[in-house]
Amino acid sequence: MNIFRLCGDMLHLTSIMMLIFKLQKSKSCVGVSCKMQEMYAMVFCCRYLDLFWSYISLYNSVMKIIFITSTFYLIYMMRFKTPTCQTYERANDSFPHELYLLGPCALFGILFTEAYSIPDVLWSMSIWLESVAILPQLVLMQRHKEVENLTSHFVGAMGAYRAFYILNWIYRYFAEDYVNWIGWVGGLLQTGLYCDFFYYYAKSKWYGSKLVLPGVE
Repeated sequence: MNIFRLCGDMLHLTSIMMLIFKLQKSKSCVGVSCKMQEMYAMVFCCRYLDLFWSYISLYNSVMKIIFITSTFYLIYMMRFKTPTCQTYERANDSFPHELYLLGPCALFGILFTEAYSIPDVLWSMSIWLESVAILPQLVLMQRHKEVENLTSHFVGAMGAYRAFYILNWIYRYFAEDYVNWIGWVGGLLQTGLYCDFFYYYAKSKWYGSKLVLPGVE
């Protein structure tokens, strides 16, 4: 464990807690993509399957359990818990992830895996799924154009978490000769998808204005 990994984990955890706080306080999930959360639920279930047979540390196990349970709780609130679920924008949260993302990520998980065992293939698939999981949220925000502060902070923290993980990989490469090509490529792709958002996010903070994204039809 190094400081970059720890900061990345805390930013990821903070982003989830901010979203739970927003939904519980406002009783509204307007502007939040449930499809993104469903993709992250798949990511965590595929990646953390080793909870059943592998123990690394208490910190590692607790963080995995928190990520899984909190993500499923977010899905529950958006899909089933009233009055929050009544505000879910099914028409706007319509990015066809099952058509454009799930199949290709599963294929990449099979093609680019270190070993052809079920845990390794699922881990590889989770990397590709996470790299594009933000897309439904980005599309939804562009449809709204004007983004609420807590929603923008949530997405900003998600992007910052991945940026710190890149620093973690750089540190481990030089300190431990750590190499993980699949994770690196997936992480760089994921970070790249945030670049446009970060430009408008930083611009809004610099000028003290609300975050407004260019719209899509």
